Amino acid sequence: MDQSRRRPLIAVTGPHRGGRAPRHLVGLALRRYGARVRQLDPRNNAEPEPADGLVVTGGHDIEPVLYAEPPQVKSHYDKERDAFESFMIDAALERDLPILGICRGAQLLNVRLGGSLFQELRSRRVHTAKQRSVFPVKTLLVAEGTRLHGLLGVGQTRINSLHNQGIDRIGPGLNVSGRDLDGIVQAVEAPLRGFVLGVQWHPEFLLFSRRQRRIFAALVAAAARRRERAD
Repeated sequence: MDQSRRRPLIAVTGPHRGGRAPRHLVGLALRRYGARVRQLDPRNNAEPEPADGLVVTGGHDIEPVLYAEPPQVKSHYDKERDAFESFMIDAALERDLPILGICRGAQLLNVRLGGSLFQELRSRRVHTAKQRSVFPVKTLLVAEGTRLHGLLGVGQTRINSLHNQGIDRIGPGLNVSGRDLDGIVQAVEAPLRGFVLGVQWHPEFLLFSRRQRRIFAALVAAAARRRERAD
């Protein structure tokens, strides 16, 4: 066997148009820790080889019909991407693949597991800044004993913020592993699954931080273990 094919293959999903920079950075982080990467979108979704892990990246708001609620704000939705990434998450959960959801990806993961979203967060912010920034301007409070706490190694750290929506009702099987100073959910994980983690911030823009890189390293390690079991 070609030795390169022994490395885990991770699918990274995003929109058909736009989102190139974060997807590129996610790919760089995954390759740094030994993964092969396949970039997929709603119109470029062929999988000649089954993936060993999945990353769902950030982007547009999720249409509220997916969690059975009427629209409360005017927003731009990408129905094609919603449908594609819903399929990818459902398939990954069924196959017990390692999953990392980033921002929108964390929200959609929660929705696919039966949760719901806040359609706007500005009115809920008192102690945290309302501006969106790729820089670490927000405080993350990490729950002790969680996978995320083990990865980051601290109970408090700084993160960035680029989202309009946020997680409201938690999907069955998920636990909250991080919140900001306003109590808004910033991370969820599935303790009864191998590796399922959703983070509301964008660790791909914080790759200068060793703590943030550990998130990608852990995903690659989980995907590698799964590939070894399959071989």
